[in-house]
Amino acid sequence: MKLLKDTLSRIEKVDGSLGAETQKRLDNLTKPQGSLGRLEDFAAQIVEITRHQNPQLKNKVIFTFAADHGVTQEGVSAFPKEVTPQMVYNFLRGGAGINVLARHVGARVVIADLGVAVDLDAHPQLLIKKVGYGSENMARAHAMTREKAVESIENGIAIFEQEFKKGIDIAATGEMGIGNTTAASAITVVVTGCDVEKATGKGTGIDGKTLEKKITVIKKAINLNKPDPKDGIDVLMKVGGYEIGGLTGVILAASARRVPIVIDGFISSAAALIAVAIEPKSKDYMIASHCSVEPGHKIVWEYLGLTPILDLNMRLGEGTGAALAMGIVEAGTKILNEMATFEAAGVSEKN
Repeated sequence: MKLLKDTLSRIEKVDGSLGAETQKRLDNLTKPQGSLGRLEDFAAQIVEITRHQNPQLKNKVIFTFAADHGVTQEGVSAFPKEVTPQMVYNFLRGGAGINVLARHVGARVVIADLGVAVDLDAHPQLLIKKVGYGSENMARAHAMTREKAVESIENGIAIFEQEFKKGIDIAATGEMGIGNTTAASAITVVVTGCDVEKATGKGTGIDGKTLEKKITVIKKAINLNKPDPKDGIDVLMKVGGYEIGGLTGVILAASARRVPIVIDGFISSAAALIAVAIEPKSKDYMIASHCSVEPGHKIVWEYLGLTPILDLNMRLGEGTGAALAMGIVEAGTKILNEMATFEAAGVSEKN
């Protein structure tokens, strides 16, 4: 618990004091004022988060964490849990969607086992921070103990801190875990207070009958465990997952280091809900990457008051949406740093 407390103590509110000065600089560039829209907003946000007037986003890091979920015993997924370790090996071979898009934007991917149900083969690019061999079935018990919930968060913090030593200018979240949309839906319902039906989607592509079962299982889990929406660790403990806990740790650690953190899909946004429940100031460091087709994702963004950058009908996870959004955020900072002023370019300003 000490690592978590120390991290929380270092998270400061983004005060916005540099916003006006940054906007003045943007307004003096060779363009009509505000004509680059949200790109200008991203530039100002990165300046405010990092407190660097000319931020460089060269070191992009995507944290993709894997874990299994005991709730798959209830038949809520279209895929068997064996897919989780199989996809981790795919990540390590560089053949997954996140690998392709990370290469596209020049990001490195950090792959970690937070709770895969089997022991994975050793690999130089795989971090083993296993909290347990998959969470418990939340429809029949707490998903994990409070101690393991804290451990998963602290493991995420430790992974971030290890990578921070190598250099991180902007970070992103990603995940892999069969059954994790069930956990994300449950977290969303508990924290936002929305209806289960509105927060629950088809995940990996389940049919209508399985969707009905998934909704029933989530209701059962919430009624059984009664998570406290004001206690983020309690929510994680009762209806979460180890990879969600790990990503919560990454978000909190990034916030403590004043590193902008791009939140990926529905499961990553559930981790964002947990992080904000634990420390509300962490929201200041978040950037919403995209809105997936999972209905709960839009609910999370509305609850947090964040506007996603992209809406591409994506639902893969892994950090894929965040990877694409990273490139757009970086474009905003390059506008600020590289675009000529009216004076420098010898261009007449608006009358």
